[in-house]
Amino acid sequence: MSPVEVIGRDVAREAYRVRVDAAGFARTAFVPECLMETLRPGERPSHQQAYEWIAAHRGKIETAVIARAAARQPRPPYDLVTLAEES
Repeated sequence: MSPVEVIGRDVAREAYRVRVDAAGFARTAFVPECLMETLRPGERPSHQQAYEWIAAHRGKIETAVIARAAARQPRPPYDLVTLAEES
């Protein structure tokens, strides 16, 4: 299994919810669609485009989630990735 799994789209946040299984933990995070702006400037990406973009950038997303979980600031533009509240 990939360390970054897309769970789905959060319409209200305009972000994709992902689960990162890495570094001995599993965390859920939001990847905002604005990071994918180059796919369709001025429009939101299709689901297929978003899933492909997330797969292509999974290493940077994983690094950002690990940084957030350790209370560190990820490098821009991945500093827009936020952790989801764990229940």
